[in-house]
Amino acid sequence: MRIFNWTNIRLLLMIGVVLFLFSFTLKRNQNRKLTKSVVVFVGENPLFLKRETVDKLLIENNQKASSIRKEKLALNRLERTLSSNEMVEQSDVFVSIDGVLKAVVKQKTPIARVFDGNDSFYIDYEGGVMPLSDNFTARVPLVTGAINKKNNDKVVQLLRVIYDDDFLKKNIIAIQIMPSGSLKMLNRNYDYQINFGGTANFEQKFKDYKAFFQKAVLDSSLYKYKKIDLRFTKQVVCTK
Repeated sequence: MRIFNWTNIRLLLMIGVVLFLFSFTLKRNQNRKLTKSVVVFVGENPLFLKRETVDKLLIENNQKASSIRKEKLALNRLERTLSSNEMVEQSDVFVSIDGVLKAVVKQKTPIARVFDGNDSFYIDYEGGVMPLSDNFTARVPLVTGAINKKNNDKVVQLLRVIYDDDFLKKNIIAIQIMPSGSLKMLNRNYDYQINFGGTANFEQKFKDYKAFFQKAVLDSSLYKYKKIDLRFTKQVVCTK
C-alpha cells in the first residue's frame, strides 16, 4: 500500500499553501499601522469622563494612532489601564479589521455625593468611590455625616433604592447621617425635615412615606408640616 500518492501529496501542498498565506497575512496585518482611535461610551450616563482623556490613555506619549503598528499594541494592558480609571466601571479595547483602535467604555453610575467636611466625592452604584467631574455634575442626594464600615453596606443599599425609584430620586435631595446612625432627609419642594431613623426596614419606611405623600399632597397639607417622622414602621407621625 502506497502512503504517498498524488492525492495525499496534493492535500499536503494545499495545507502548506494555506499555512503560508495565513502566516504571511498575519505578519503583514501586524506590521500595518493603525488608521485612527475611536472612543465609544455605552449606557445612559452623561459624560463624566472626556473622550480626549480616554484617547490619551489609549495612545501613550501623545502619539498619533497612525504612527503605531498593530504588533506593538498590548490590548489587555490598555483595558486594564482604562478600567483602573476612577470614572470607569468597565472597558473593552480591540482593533477592527480596517485598523481602527476602538475603546468601548462604560462609566460608573453615581448615586450620591458625599461631603465629609474635608473632601467631596460620589458613591457609585456598586458602592465604590468616584471622584467629582469637571465635565458634568450629577443630580444626586448630598450625604453628610459619617459613612463607615459599620453602616456603609446598608447606606449604599438605601441609596440604590432612592436612585432606582423615580419619585424618591426626584424628591430626596439630602441625607444627614447622625452620630447615632439615624438618618435625616430633606425634600426638594417642601420645607419639612424627614426623621427617617436607622436603616432597618428602610424599604417599608419609603413605602409608608410615599403613601403618606400621595395622600397629603392632594389637600396641600404638606406645607403645614415641619417634621415627618418615619421611625416607627407602618406609621407616619407629622409635626406642624
